[in-house]
Amino acid sequence: MDIASLVGLVLGFIMLIYGIVSTGAQISTYIDVPSIIITIGGSMATIMTSNKMPDFINALKVGLQKTLKEPENGDPKAIISTILDMANVARKEGLLALEGVAADIQDEFLKKGVMLVVDGTDADLVRAILENDMASMTDRHNKVSGFFDTWGTQGPAWGMIGTLIGLINMLNDLSDPSSIGPNMAVALITTFYGSVLANWLCVPVVNKLKANNDAEIMVKTLTVEGLLSIQAGENPRIIEEKLKTFLAPAERDSVGIDAMNGKAGEGGEA
Repeated sequence: MDIASLVGLVLGFIMLIYGIVSTGAQISTYIDVPSIIITIGGSMATIMTSNKMPDFINALKVGLQKTLKEPENGDPKAIISTILDMANVARKEGLLALEGVAADIQDEFLKKGVMLVVDGTDADLVRAILENDMASMTDRHNKVSGFFDTWGTQGPAWGMIGTLIGLINMLNDLSDPSSIGPNMAVALITTFYGSVLANWLCVPVVNKLKANNDAEIMVKTLTVEGLLSIQAGENPRIIEEKLKTFLAPAERDSVGIDAMNGKAGEGGEA
């Protein structure tokens, strides 16, 4: 579970409720079923019209799941350590020795890359295959984030449509001046719903999905560069320095050959 996303959504809802009740208003004042139907129902109808039903259901389900679940991008430091281990094996025993190592790898992308290298696939073809895999993944992610991005723009748009409907109904009957204020309030509720939908749910979900995609692309790019370096027979030290550039400076000392040797030394002393 991604605690930050869950806490953010809950805290945003609490702040919204607090902002309402702190002014002395009643929660029931902000509940209007026709406005909910116009704003949420209308915006979802627009997205449904723009997508096939399986894509609509999948994007809604996957988007919320990926926002609330801890991202499975892989730990870049763990990937670097694995690649350096494989680099040492390949340097001592040859590339074919990596076939045995691949059996224990859980990351399917890394395993695919290792097997391509072991099979003697041309380096340019290895890069093309793995980068195509990354591009396809990004396209799938973009469909999901695009769903919520569109919803975030359609929510306020349908909220404005609801407001216009309310204003038309209000202006159609001005015989009772005392009803203008309440009718105006009801008309504005749809705009309120649209703004809440966009800023409380859709925009945060889009940002989280894009951040998760960028993190996953970084890990996979790191993996590709590491595997191609092993295939090219580069020195493990050179591979280490190349892959450390993907990490923040503060994280670089905790990974690499020296870090692994240090841990081994500590274990031996114990």
